[in-house]
Amino acid sequence: MGILNVTPDSFSDGGELQSVSDVLRRGEAMARAGAGILDVGGESTRPGAPAVPLEEELRRVVPVIEALARKLALPISVDTRKAGVARRALEAGAGVVNDVSGLTFDREMAPLVARTGAGLVIMHMRGTPADMRTRARYQDLVAEVIRELLQSVERARAAGVPDEAVVLDPGIGFAKNRSQSLELLAELPRLAALGFPVLVGPSRKSFLGELLDLPPEERVVGSAVSCALAWERGARIFRVHDVEETVQALSVARAITKASASGDPPGSAGVVHSGARSGSRMVEDISQ
Repeated sequence: MGILNVTPDSFSDGGELQSVSDVLRRGEAMARAGAGILDVGGESTRPGAPAVPLEEELRRVVPVIEALARKLALPISVDTRKAGVARRALEAGAGVVNDVSGLTFDREMAPLVARTGAGLVIMHMRGTPADMRTRARYQDLVAEVIRELLQSVERARAAGVPDEAVVLDPGIGFAKNRSQSLELLAELPRLAALGFPVLVGPSRKSFLGELLDLPPEERVVGSAVSCALAWERGARIFRVHDVEETVQALSVARAITKASASGDPPGSAGVVHSGARSGSRMVEDISQ
């Protein structure tokens, strides 16, 4: 899942994509590098980021999604917490809603996804980007993240969203500090065992910066290693800035795993052939 941030203030690439043509060029390059999904976001969710008004978010994302949908055959997801933005994005050609609030921000989001038949990424986060750093307090991190994700799954089910449309994201860096982010990545088999496809987004995150003492643009290797190890632990979708490097890392991880006696990474049972669908498959089986 290639990240296309059309924001001026995202932590790693804010302001890089100034026009629709810039986004198209980046999207085409990501497709050539092996991206299977493009994720368009118009509101930064970095720690401390202020909320973006609905109309401004629409102005940023709708023209971009329309252009990408005309030009490329890849599925497009919209990274938004707002049902109003999701609705317009789906009308413009997106097929997946990537809700970082896990359906907690806008109660109209789940019914919208159900009505439209879109795919849905449910991410775990506590609070909002503005205050999530203060909410990284857990008694049992993995158990609490799983419980809260399943609560969001129940909201989706109650609205009529089928399980096969749902992908789970533990929310690396969202109301999690460095040690908590590392623990979640290490314990991904517990999340994969729930039977939903698992998405991870470690790309250039602050936990890598703290671990490696590097700025965001120099965290490419750490991001790719994180994704390869996450694949081994059952993750199947990887939201990244650096598609080519991640595809290479995943190809090596896949080849090594296939050469092992079992041929399957821990926690992968019931996950590899699952996937949200939005007209076309959202999840490509990386093991093929």
